[in-house]
Amino acid sequence: MNNFENNNAPIIGQVLNNTKSASAIKNRSKKGIISYTFSSFDLNVGESIGQSLTIYNKERKNPIFACIGSDLVLGDSLGPLVGTMLVKKNIPFYVYGTLKSPITAKDVFCVKKQLNLLHPNSYIISIDAGVGEVDDSGLIKTFNCGLKPGLGVNRNLGVIGDCSIIGIVAEKSAKNYQLFNMTRLNLIYTMAEKIVAGIESFTAQYKKINPYI
Repeated sequence: MNNFENNNAPIIGQVLNNTKSASAIKNRSKKGIISYTFSSFDLNVGESIGQSLTIYNKERKNPIFACIGSDLVLGDSLGPLVGTMLVKKNIPFYVYGTLKSPITAKDVFCVKKQLNLLHPNSYIISIDAGVGEVDDSGLIKTFNCGLKPGLGVNRNLGVIGDCSIIGIVAEKSAKNYQLFNMTRLNLIYTMAEKIVAGIESFTAQYKKINPYI
């Protein structure tokens, strides 16, 4: 679970090029971090998410998906739900983290070492839930950098991934953990479907470039 602080707020906004999504907004932070923000209620959001991932993976490395979260907390189940959906769709890439075998906070350190050992030349895409401002619930954000799991519940577990997808499931507050359990399942499921659609769009484009996968 991730927490978005105001001092990391983007300073430049630009509509994502060549996309049908009206909510695809590009942001660049002072540290050079590029992110795109999408609404999970946008019908064309999957295509736009996929386009942003293609932009990030400039070296066209094989993608690996690390879906982080816990099936024990509703608001934190976004990552493993995405992982489960990806496995059921039989995408031709490695997927770590499902409802059956989640990557929880205590697993992150070991998983990072495992991914670096088994997939040293791959492009790791991390997926997790996050908290944001009061009107941010339902937004999906992609970043050209990894994410820090656990910040939403005041835990610093280091960075995992080369780029990341974060779904905002609740408002950030001092009681983040309680809010996670009050998140609506419909929101989590809808966001998971849209993220999976984005990953499918991304992998389809990747396979066109690398047809022998």
